[in-house]
Amino acid sequence: MRPPQLPTGLPTVLYVVLLMLTSLAARAQEDVYKQLQAVAIIEPKVMMPMRDGVRLATDIYRPKTDKPVPIIFSKTPYNFNGWGDGEQRPNSYQAALDAVKHGYAYVVQNERGKFFSEGDWDILGPPTTDGYDAFAWMSKQPWSNGKIGTLGCSSTAEWQMAVAALAHPAHAAMVPMGFGAGVGRVGPFMEQGNWYRGGAQQMLFTTWLYGTQTDAARPTFPKTASSEDLARVSRFYDMAPEMPKVDWAQGLKHLPVQNIISNANGQKGIYEKMIVRKPNDPAWYTGGLYHDNMPFNVPSYWFASWYDVSTGPNLALFNHVRKNAVDPKVRDAQYLVIAPTLHCAYKRATANTIVGERSVGDARLDYDALTYGWFDYWLKGEANDVLKTTPRVRYYTMGSNKWQTSDSWPPANATPTTYYLTSGGRANSLYGDGKLTTTPPGKSDKPDLFAYDPAYPVPSYGGNVCCTGNAVQGGAFDQHQMETRQDILVYTTEPFADGVELSGSIETTLYVASDAKDTDFTVKLIDVYPDGKAYNLDETILRARYREGFDKEVMMEKGNVYKLTLSPMATSNFFAPGHRIRVEVSSSNFPRFDRNMNTGGNNYDETKGVVAHNQVFHSAQYPSQIKLPLVKK
Repeated sequence: MRPPQLPTGLPTVLYVVLLMLTSLAARAQEDVYKQLQAVAIIEPKVMMPMRDGVRLATDIYRPKTDKPVPIIFSKTPYNFNGWGDGEQRPNSYQAALDAVKHGYAYVVQNERGKFFSEGDWDILGPPTTDGYDAFAWMSKQPWSNGKIGTLGCSSTAEWQMAVAALAHPAHAAMVPMGFGAGVGRVGPFMEQGNWYRGGAQQMLFTTWLYGTQTDAARPTFPKTASSEDLARVSRFYDMAPEMPKVDWAQGLKHLPVQNIISNANGQKGIYEKMIVRKPNDPAWYTGGLYHDNMPFNVPSYWFASWYDVSTGPNLALFNHVRKNAVDPKVRDAQYLVIAPTLHCAYKRATANTIVGERSVGDARLDYDALTYGWFDYWLKGEANDVLKTTPRVRYYTMGSNKWQTSDSWPPANATPTTYYLTSGGRANSLYGDGKLTTTPPGKSDKPDLFAYDPAYPVPSYGGNVCCTGNAVQGGAFDQHQMETRQDILVYTTEPFADGVELSGSIETTLYVASDAKDTDFTVKLIDVYPDGKAYNLDETILRARYREGFDKEVMMEKGNVYKLTLSPMATSNFFAPGHRIRVEVSSSNFPRFDRNMNTGGNNYDETKGVVAHNQVFHSAQYPSQIKLPLVKK
C-alpha cells in the first residue's frame, strides 16, 4: 500500500499523529479482509446466469462448514468491488463478515448493466425475473439450505417487493429499509418509485441518475471472460466511472428539465426516457416497481424514517401488506420500525441525534440484533420468539424524544382532528393574520392571494429528501426566515397549554383558484417553538392538473374554485407546552420538486413560464383544512 500523501508544513508531532492514524486505518481495512478469510470461503466475480443468457457479477462469502447454510442476499446498482485505486476497500467486506459470523452465506450481486454485470441497466426496469433466477440458482447450490433472506436500504431494498410478488419458494424473509423508490402505486400514492409526489417530479432522481445511470458506450468485458479473469482484473479495474462533481444548487436550475444531465455533460442513459413519462405511463408497469394489484407473501421487517423521501408510501405499503398478503399467517408476519433519521441513516443515530438543526435525543437502536433475530427465525428456524417479543410497530416520537410501540399504524389512540385554515385575507408570510383553528369557518370568506413566479420559486430548506448533492440538505431546519416571503401563506395554532402528540397520517384539503392553466400547491407541517424557531416535519405537493386522478390531466379555468386533496404526510411529534402547529401553503418547493411553469404544457421541455396568481379559500363552502392525528392519552 502506497504511503499516504499528507499536507506539508504541519508541525512534526501533528504529522506523526496523522501518519499513525492513517496507518491504523489502513491496517483496520486489511484486518477486516483477513478476518473474513479466516472464517469464509470467498468466491468473487461469480457470473450468475439469467434465463436470457445475461450474466450478473456476484460475490459469495460462505462459512467454512460442510453443513448447508441460509443465505442473505443483497442486490445493488452500486460498486461493491473489493479494490479501487489499487487499494482494498473495507466497506466491501464488513457486511459479509457480519453475516458469516452469524452463520449465513452472504451473496452480493450487481444489477444487470452495472460494473462487471452484463446487459443494459434501467432503474428498477430490468426483468424482475433477474431476482427470481438468482433465487433459483442460489437455492440449488450444495452449500445452501434453500432459504434466502433479502436485505438492504434504498436501492438495495427497492427491488425486493416486486420480486417478492413472484413468490419464489426460497424467498423466506425480507428486511427492506428506506424502500419507497420500489413502490409504484399503493393506496393514495402513485409516485412510480418516488419519481413523482402529487404529479410533480422529485428532482433527487436527476442528481442521482447523473452518478448512477450507465452509458451505452461504457467499457465492458467480453463474454468470454471467466470469473477467474474478472476476479484478477478487478484488482486494477473497478469499472466505476469517476463522475465530475456538479454544483447541483445551480445545475438543477437549468431549463428545460429534460436537458439537465446533458447540460452537466453526464452519461447518456435512461433519464431522458423517464423524464417524459406521465404518472400513469404504461412503462411504469413493465419493470421492477411494486403496485398494489400484485400479490405479496413474504414475512417482512420494514424500516422507515421520518426524514426520508419515501415515508408516506413506506407506511402505506406496510398497511397494504398487513391487509392483503396472500397467506393470513404472512399478514401477521409484518413488522415496522420508524426512526427519526434521514434516508438510510438509522445506524448514525447517537445519544444526541441531530437531524438537520434539530436535536431529537437518543434515537439509537440495535438494528443488527433486530435484523439477525428476524433472519434466525425465518431462515434458520430458531425458536427465538421473535414474533412474540417484537412490537408490531416501533416508532420514534420527536419532541418527547422516545421510542414508542403500537399494534398498528397509526396508533389506535390517534384520532383525526380537523383544523381549519382561516385568515382575514392576509395570511401572507409569518407576519400575516393566518390562523389554524378547530372552529369551522363561517359563510363569509376573504381568500388569501399570492403570486407564484417559477423564475423566483420558494427554495427548499431542509425537508424529507435525499440524494440531491449540495442542492438540498435533508432534515429539520428553522423555517422562520423563509416565512418572511409573501408567496408563503402561514397558518398557526395558538400555543398549547398542555402539549399534544401528533402521530399518524396527515391529510390536507385545499380549495383554490388560479389564473393559470396549471400550477402547484405545496404544504409544510411545522413545529413552532416558544422562541419562534419553526422546524419542518413533513411536506407535500399536488400539481393541480392531477386533482381528478393521476390517469388524467384536467386544466384549470380562471374564476373557478377547485378542491385539491394532497398526498398524505406522516410524522410522530410531540408539541410541548408553549409550542404551536403551523401549516405553510405555497406553490413551489424547489429543487425538492421541479417548478411548475404554469403554462399547462409538458413542463419538462419548457424554458419559459408565466406567473400564476393563486388563491386559497377558507369558508363554510370552501373549508380548506388539515386533519391531524392527535393522540389521546
